[in-house]
Amino acid sequence: MVKKRKPKTAGLTIEREKYPEYRFIVGLDEAGRGAWAGDVVVGAVALPLDWSDEALMLELAGVRDSKEMTALSRKRLVIKIKEVALAWGIGTANSQQIDSMGINPATRLALQTALADLMARFPNFKPDYLLTDGLLKGDLGFPYQSITGGDKLSLSIAAASVLAKTWRDEMMVKLDEVYPHYRFGQHKGYGTKLHLELIEELGVLPIHRRYYRPIKNAINPHSPDSPHLVN
Repeated sequence: MVKKRKPKTAGLTIEREKYPEYRFIVGLDEAGRGAWAGDVVVGAVALPLDWSDEALMLELAGVRDSKEMTALSRKRLVIKIKEVALAWGIGTANSQQIDSMGINPATRLALQTALADLMARFPNFKPDYLLTDGLLKGDLGFPYQSITGGDKLSLSIAAASVLAKTWRDEMMVKLDEVYPHYRFGQHKGYGTKLHLELIEELGVLPIHRRYYRPIKNAINPHSPDSPHLVN
């Protein structure tokens, strides 16, 4: 009989180093930072750390860096994450905010919005410590630890990663219905060859980020071959 392998799951070592000095720890991670179109999204998840490691790992088996998971696994596990979590929230910054502020400030804005959303959804919950993936830094309003590769090491951050990725993918599928010829449901707004070809053919949309060089080049008025803007 072949023994069934346990699914790869992020750990709780980092959370245990902070708990119980900090009881309400929120993991945060982003999705869509490098995309050419659409929002950058930050997920926030607080896990019940009064549970045993075994219980949490059993309930959230398979939760890890969302980029390493299939879309089907993310959709299945995001439901479980919301059921298990003490609190969760989502924050976004749109393409216009990214263009005006820059990607790092816009990502921090999305993080702050995610925390505000979490506390609005769960008014009896207040974070006392944050665990963020390495790119999320600055004055966040709470004590925090920024961890490079955090979505691979911390179950709280990994859960936030899955939440953010799933939420953003659903946003891009909805945009695919608004702009069907751009096939956002397929490339999710990232800088793929297909996406670039469609921009060159159809033009640049309001949801494209002028912040990134390929989009700047696409709307360069001095280039006779540059795609047009689409209102």
